[in-house]
Amino acid sequence: MLAILIAHAVATLVAPPLVRVMGRNAFLPLALVPLASLGWVIGNWSTERTLQIAWAPGLSMNIDMRFDSLAAIMSALVLGIGALILLYCARYFTDDEPRLGIFAAQMVAFAGAMFGLVTSDNMLVLYIFWELTTVLSFLLVGHYAERASSRRAATQALLVTTAGGLAMLVGVIVLGQLVGSYNLSDVIAAAPSGWLAGVGIALVLVGALSKSAVVPLHFWLPGAMAAPTPVSAYLHAAAMVKAGIYLVARLAPAFADAAPWRPIVVTLGLASMLLAGWRAFRAFDLKLILAFGTVSQLGFLIALVGIGSREAALAGMAMVVAHAMFKACLFMVVGIVDHGAGTRDIRKLAHLGKRTPFLAAVAAVAAMSMAGLPVFIGFVGKEAALEAVQVTTLLSSWARIAALTAIVVGSILTLAYSIRFVWGAFGRKQLVRPSPAVQGFHAPGPLLLFSPTVLAFGGLAAGLAAPWIDTLLSPYADTLPSTLDKPYHLALWHGVGLPLVLTAVVVVGGTALYFAHRTISRLKFERPMLGNADRMYDETLRLMDTVSMRLTGFLQRGSLPLTQATILMTLVLLPTILLFVFGVADRPRLRWWDSPFEFVVVLAIIGGALAAAIMRNRIAGVLVVGLTGYGCGLLFAFHGAPDLALTQALVETLTLVIFVLVLRKLPAENRHVAGNRLRRALLGVAVGATVTGIGAFAVAARSTEPIALLLPQAAYESGDGKNVVNVLLVDIRAWDTLGEISVLLVAATGVASLVFRTRRFGAAPRVADAPAAQLDAVAASTETTWLRGGDLIDPRHRSLILEVTTRLVFPTMMVLSVYFFFAGHNAPGGGFAGGLTAGLALVLRYLAGGRYELGEAVPIDAGKILGLGLIFSAGTALVSLFLGAPALSSATLELTLPLLGDVKMVTALFFDLGVYLIVVGLVVDVLRSLGARLDAEIVGERR
Repeated sequence: MLAILIAHAVATLVAPPLVRVMGRNAFLPLALVPLASLGWVIGNWSTERTLQIAWAPGLSMNIDMRFDSLAAIMSALVLGIGALILLYCARYFTDDEPRLGIFAAQMVAFAGAMFGLVTSDNMLVLYIFWELTTVLSFLLVGHYAERASSRRAATQALLVTTAGGLAMLVGVIVLGQLVGSYNLSDVIAAAPSGWLAGVGIALVLVGALSKSAVVPLHFWLPGAMAAPTPVSAYLHAAAMVKAGIYLVARLAPAFADAAPWRPIVVTLGLASMLLAGWRAFRAFDLKLILAFGTVSQLGFLIALVGIGSREAALAGMAMVVAHAMFKACLFMVVGIVDHGAGTRDIRKLAHLGKRTPFLAAVAAVAAMSMAGLPVFIGFVGKEAALEAVQVTTLLSSWARIAALTAIVVGSILTLAYSIRFVWGAFGRKQLVRPSPAVQGFHAPGPLLLFSPTVLAFGGLAAGLAAPWIDTLLSPYADTLPSTLDKPYHLALWHGVGLPLVLTAVVVVGGTALYFAHRTISRLKFERPMLGNADRMYDETLRLMDTVSMRLTGFLQRGSLPLTQATILMTLVLLPTILLFVFGVADRPRLRWWDSPFEFVVVLAIIGGALAAAIMRNRIAGVLVVGLTGYGCGLLFAFHGAPDLALTQALVETLTLVIFVLVLRKLPAENRHVAGNRLRRALLGVAVGATVTGIGAFAVAARSTEPIALLLPQAAYESGDGKNVVNVLLVDIRAWDTLGEISVLLVAATGVASLVFRTRRFGAAPRVADAPAAQLDAVAASTETTWLRGGDLIDPRHRSLILEVTTRLVFPTMMVLSVYFFFAGHNAPGGGFAGGLTAGLALVLRYLAGGRYELGEAVPIDAGKILGLGLIFSAGTALVSLFLGAPALSSATLELTLPLLGDVKMVTALFFDLGVYLIVVGLVVDVLRSLGARLDAEIVGERR
């Protein structure tokens, strides 16, 4: 199973360059990936397999996969039809199709994501694959991004299915916490009960229904027909929309008797069958007929697999297989018609069957399976469905009658729109000559016809081989209770009974309804019976926009101080009020100080804070704020935290420099704070008191020994390091660090983008980039050059002492930076501290030598340094996985090297190297944007 996922991932990466080389023919070798995977599925059909990879056990995020009968059925559809769709793409598209390589990669990735979804046993991993299919669907539906209709359809599908997915995630967490395990197998084996479990399963069903486009969350699917036809044939007929049905089928053995289950699944499913069937019968676009027909059939399928009996599950699986085959085939037929005639409107097609009889035959065969006519697999599944609903005891008598009636009426509509589809696309329409669109029709090639032909006649073969299909589908059905003494099996003939009589009613009623369609069209049924869901979606978005705009206008009036004050007042009032209303059992016990030196430092911090509130000069204010930061660093040092003290001092120094660089563009004094100074000071005191109080109460509420006491031993035994802080960052909590440095990278990119406005410049300018007049003046000068960039600074702003000092101190700071980096695992330091030290060395060089000196010091684009750092950090996580270890896990290597002797190296060092590079890259990006770029603007203003 893991090999199949890796194969699809590799094929995804290979697809764009392969398409660039081979053009549309690249789809042919890409189709071999799902085809070979299908071979594995067939070879292991009757074998249950499991795969367990420890990843993040503490978060219940182990990669647990299970391949059983239900997974085999869904995998065969996903991979088999996926291979045929890729073959179809090889002739559907032309070589000049825009973004064809990306499209191919997304299609292959989708096949892999769907396989991961149906084989995931861990519900959290299943959710990741679930959302991957959502994102890929968004990208595929929006393939023609230049079209407004495609963008709207993609956004609509993304919003609806993502919202459903978030509801499902909450339900998954509820069920997982109730059971104590997030594995589906454990949840099904020990299904929880009670009202909370009912809420959880209802939320999971919201996700399943949104994914499978069941009323009232169905409207996104017809809109998604803006996608290329291969996307409609694969995602919206055979694969993605089956994800919800798969989830309902997977959970039915455990939760079919839960209170909210059948009222939601069966009621909404059959309502979808009827409402969407009527819309399909009324549509004129061939693709819309199939789209609404898909919604109708999906409702039918989800109702069947949700009833919870063996017979209904068997019928549901048979219909799942049938639907995937005939609907994917018919979508591909529509693609061929649209490809050749340039239209999908049945009012513009006449005599097409005469021009392309074989395509008409393929469409007719698939449509007969869709209509449930003998001897196709659609007939076998529909007969089984009627029998299952008739004999079930899981529904009350009136519910059985209502369900049978809905299925019969829905099947009548299905037969009627099936006839209308075939005749509308290929019939004569009482015209003597072919319509203009048909006259220009160009016949499809054999490879374009191959995939729909296989699926159409595959439906016929599956119907004739119904007993053999039964042996493939029954293992899953046997996991549910039977309501019959003798097990029901799929077959073409079960004798004369109610199902056969109802089938005859469907045939007669559907045929009559089709012939009455002109009469019905004159009745002007223009409005949908339950309103237009698409318009309801638009109104909902419009309402949300209005509410958000008014709320934003009320809370954020364009004043940054007002916005910040609102946030801080909320921080002060809410916890304080709750603390006094509910009270706490434990009162804090406070100790003024451990050492008199701490009191002196606190007095300095208080003085700096008061001075910051009084001073008008911005630079002075920044300096006294820095005093409070250095004071905090001293407090850390007094309490035995040298790592924190070192980091605090380095960060405070770098922050001061950044503030000064920014303040160069602002007036020296702030004249707008005089009237608000007292209020701001009071707010600051309130915030400080609130945070201090919350911290004191939190410490007093501790009832056991703090976990921090165990960290030194854990750091040494698990991370092979004596420096607890560094081991926490690069080993124990490395996931947090990876997320934080990713945020740093995004922040650096955002700052640079704001400063540069139009485009990101590369590295800082070097001396050779300076104006020729300046270079000539430097060449003619006889003064000693301490820094190359310093020679280009205006003499009025040049400091010879600073240049000489920088020339001497810079190498020492870089050596110290490297020392911090290597020593950090066992002593104060680490990648973060080392990167900050190197950054400060570069800051010193910039301050002494200007923007040209920065270019000489780092002649590399900061973005490349940031990217290289992220590659090192993320690569450490991935390499661990490929070696069969948990992500970001560390290994210790002990080596004996010449001169150095015995060396012990932990692989977390490479992760720390990524942190080091990202911090250096961040500093360079800040100096390049807030320093060198603003320098250039200031020089330009002076000139």
